[in-house]
Amino acid sequence: QASRLVELPYSSFDDDEDDDMAEQDPGVWYPDPPKLSPFSHCVRYLAFLWNLLFLLLGLLTLAVGVWGLLAKSPLPGGVPLSSDPMLLFVLAGLGASAVSLAGCLGAFRASPCLLRFFLGAVLAFGGLEVLGGLLLLLARRRLRDALRDLLLLCLLRYQEDPDVQFLVDEVQRSLQCCGLESYRDWESNPYFNCSAPGVQACGVPASCCQDPLENGSVPNIQCGFGVLGLGAAAAGAVVHTGGCGAALGAWLRGQAGAIAAGATILLLLEAVGALMALRVLRDI
Repeated sequence: QASRLVELPYSSFDDDEDDDMAEQDPGVWYPDPPKLSPFSHCVRYLAFLWNLLFLLLGLLTLAVGVWGLLAKSPLPGGVPLSSDPMLLFVLAGLGASAVSLAGCLGAFRASPCLLRFFLGAVLAFGGLEVLGGLLLLLARRRLRDALRDLLLLCLLRYQEDPDVQFLVDEVQRSLQCCGLESYRDWESNPYFNCSAPGVQACGVPASCCQDPLENGSVPNIQCGFGVLGLGAAAAGAVVHTGGCGAALGAWLRGQAGAIAAGATILLLLEAVGALMALRVLRDI
């Protein structure tokens, strides 16, 4: 009888009543989730600010790309949009903004879906970066050939695209070179060829000149006119006769350490963002 008295409060009849009460008031049987620790709150806020910073950088890159496209509209010489260099800024800005926005909203609203999308995108970008680095190491010879073809294409499109013109001028001016193999490569450009009808015929860009200012403060854009019609010695006294292919290759080899360090820092930044997103996702 004593055992029955002890078991009476836990009889099946009472369990049925308790189940009915649980259905009417689930909060009685399902307590509130545990409160987040101060460290978890700190990680959540830091993840939000981290992604907000990269969101602003992505929007800035996107704005630069859009501004570059609109500044050249309509594109000169019928250049297709797909070959415009500013399109790279637009695509990079869109990708960084979309991923960072997902990370921001995922951390702010504690959304597992957005956080999983952010993690997947970061892992995909990181994998592509590592794969690209390995391909560059394994195909250095093909990379040099591709770089050579790119420089030759830039020489041919020098007058057709202001971005290409700016890039070629900066390379020639900073590396003190002219053309791909030598200054004679500018003969392949239809505007600088000696048979061209314009005033630039048989000349080279002013960025090839050894002293483009000619002891003044304003660059002399005519300092390279007629150079292709001179002999090698006379041309060497006016312009840099060495090509930019070898000079650019030597510069890239010298900057290999800085490029590797930059790629490593980028991967570490992505890894930190992914770890913070994982912590927030686990807390959720």
